[in-house]
Amino acid sequence: MDRGYFESLESWQERAASCGRPVYIYGMGNGSEKILRLFDRFGIKCEGIFASDDFVRGQSFCGFKVQKFSDVMADSTDKLIVLGFGSSLDEIMSRIESIEQRFELIVPDTSVTDNGYFDKERFLDLYSKAERSYSLLEDDFSRKTFECITSFKITGDAKYLRECFCDESEAQSLLSLGSCEQYFDLGAYRGDTVESFIRQVGGQYKSIAAVEPNERNFRKCAEFTKEYDNITLYNAAAWSECTQLFFSKDAGRQAKITEKGKQTDAVTLDSIAQGGCTYVKYDVEGADYEALLGSVKTIRRFSPKICAAVYHKPYDYFLLPLMINKINADYKFYLRQSRYYPCWETNLYCIPK
Repeated sequence: MDRGYFESLESWQERAASCGRPVYIYGMGNGSEKILRLFDRFGIKCEGIFASDDFVRGQSFCGFKVQKFSDVMADSTDKLIVLGFGSSLDEIMSRIESIEQRFELIVPDTSVTDNGYFDKERFLDLYSKAERSYSLLEDDFSRKTFECITSFKITGDAKYLRECFCDESEAQSLLSLGSCEQYFDLGAYRGDTVESFIRQVGGQYKSIAAVEPNERNFRKCAEFTKEYDNITLYNAAAWSECTQLFFSKDAGRQAKITEKGKQTDAVTLDSIAQGGCTYVKYDVEGADYEALLGSVKTIRRFSPKICAAVYHKPYDYFLLPLMINKINADYKFYLRQSRYYPCWETNLYCIPK
């Protein structure tokens, strides 16, 4: 890994601030709000906001009258477009790529769970940790993925992501799941990853435990999984200790621990996996560090296969592997990036040696 190469890359913030062209944000919602705050921080002027035609009803967003996608695209004036949301839908990704054929496009990397963002200088400050994490990766494609993700995070250029997109089924095959798995799904959402696991093992497994803190999502998960045997559901958050926390009332996939909201039970993996664990999935929306702290005994004792989401915070993709390696050094690490703009759905696969 070449530090000089990353130092030479122009950050998307620098590019947007100095481009000398009108800068537009594509999208409304939380992501665009975060980007507008970054614009203020870096002295970037926003010329306007636009959205897909079907969503435009003459409304305003953050003081801007929302324009139609088709109108902005029809205007041939050279401009810089900044993407303000994420998607893996083929239609939306194709639309995003169509923008690149007309105008320069920036896809910023912002934190999924808070107001953090990837900062080039902060990355260089942490470079020794990034380098150690890179050295843990088992195969060339993992190392390429690491380099592409870092280049993307600095520049906001989607071409780097496209170079490391990986089919989900190929990534999941790294786990070599069998018929006797004791599976713990931390962040089960509405049961979709439980269903995916059952499909991968052909319906044959020893046990499943699904942990989901959001009450509405939990009810849907319970309904969705009621036909399956040997499954235990916990309406709780995965955390570093067994306690109670506040959880956001939002029912989306990004519902998370907050300072206020609905009081929710929290459990540790160590407290619910005392009878064994062969595979654990972490997708806990920014509580990954805490969930791993609550898993130390399990990871050391049972060395389960691990699939961990490492995209919720900007530097998770190299800090979390270091944490897992510190807990148990007997793992091989693989990094894979699913087809998604921006680099959400980045997963770390940890396989016992």
